[in-house]
Amino acid sequence: MAASSRFEISILKHDEQEIILATHHPAIGELAREKLESLRSRLRDLHGREHTLARHRQREARGKAEPRGNSFSGTAEHATQRKQVFVAAIKRLNKELKRLQKFEARRELGEAARRALALRRAQQFTRPHNDLRPSEGMRSIPNQRRNTKIPPSRIGRVSQANKRAQARRDASRGSS
Repeated sequence: MAASSRFEISILKHDEQEIILATHHPAIGELAREKLESLRSRLRDLHGREHTLARHRQREARGKAEPRGNSFSGTAEHATQRKQVFVAAIKRLNKELKRLQKFEARRELGEAARRALALRRAQQFTRPHNDLRPSEGMRSIPNQRRNTKIPPSRIGRVSQANKRAQARRDASRGSS
């Protein structure tokens, strides 16, 4: 389940709150592409730091790691929640960047179509007149399949051989 903005703000530091608030709806739409990408790299760094801290706290709780310095407060659960907040913000940024990319691609496609239409209209294209004069007509297209010639004596030879063999079998059954 997604965390509310109020919850996100309650577990983050002041500078992190500003970064996260910039990834929510009204603010994220006003940011330029370069700002979104720099924000994404900053969030990835914060997420990586929280991921490392959460893993270390979990290992401490299991007794597999030495405690880190006293500067880190909270439990493994607190670090995991902070990590999830950063992941949600990264997802929002990725979605916005993808939306911008689709918008730009659609705009470029429209511009290309308009240029193509302008070029087409610029060509003073005239149709040839339909003359009632006889000509050579359509050109024949050569057949691409192999042209195999079978001698007439070989056509039906297998069927005839089967017919003769069956007649021999029938004759031998009748005489016995």
